[in-house]
Amino acid sequence: MKLARFIHSGKEQLGCVVEQQIIPIPASIFSGAMPLLLSRFSALKPLLESYIATSPAALNLDQVQLLAPIAQPEKFIGVGLNYADHIAETGLAIPEFPTLFNKQSSCVTHPEAPIYRPNISDKLDYEGELALVIGQYCRNVSIEDAPQVIAGYTIVNDVSVRDWQIKSPTWTLGKSFDSHGPMGPWIVTSDSIEPHNLELKTWLNDELRQHSNTRHLIFDCYQLVATLSSVCTLKPGDVIATGTCSGVGVKMKPRGYMKPGDRVTIEIEHIGRLSNPVLQEPEHNSFISSQPVS
Repeated sequence: MKLARFIHSGKEQLGCVVEQQIIPIPASIFSGAMPLLLSRFSALKPLLESYIATSPAALNLDQVQLLAPIAQPEKFIGVGLNYADHIAETGLAIPEFPTLFNKQSSCVTHPEAPIYRPNISDKLDYEGELALVIGQYCRNVSIEDAPQVIAGYTIVNDVSVRDWQIKSPTWTLGKSFDSHGPMGPWIVTSDSIEPHNLELKTWLNDELRQHSNTRHLIFDCYQLVATLSSVCTLKPGDVIATGTCSGVGVKMKPRGYMKPGDRVTIEIEHIGRLSNPVLQEPEHNSFISSQPVS
């Protein structure tokens, strides 16, 4: 099943995507945020399937604005150097332990929302990635039990500002600029997808830049959950982006960075497409406010 957040007629809702339509989930079945829906999905699945089967009024996808499926994950964790071909293009050794870093949740943005090239750097790069979304509170989960706590999978563009990435050994600064965490277009629940044999492609405009398969992950989704949960409690809605394959712009000759006017599109088999335009950050993009600024 595909679960989405969207806006229609000015109202934010959750829905189930069926082909090119989205069926809003009625309050009589569920009312709440996506992380709570994911944590209750096993119990709600029969109700949702029955409701969808009754052919309720559906909206065409082009009638709605899709949102990032998780608004602000408490944990947004990235994995570096997790495809052998990407490691080869960096010239680094294959790690014996996952290379993990944080992306600040304020970087999350929606399908079709602009990725802004910051005014303080032009070294803006894409990274097409499979991401897993946690569905249960869990700690010290074994590799064998990890599938039980993964609610589903989505697509993440781990946008990276390369010079700022190397300014800090943790990578967090270069991974956390506002708008540099596109996510979506929805979550495919884990009961309907095999995460470790999915074709992954990234285009910059019409040029295919990345093409690999998740079977080439060095540390797979279940290993990542086991590693992270040995340290901290994972919670519904936490997002773990599993790493990117070869073909990133920083390793091209000449460099293949994104620039204003470009469009980056990531496709993962059995999930869908995540596409975003690239714009220059507005010159006067500073504020101090007592209220959230959208």
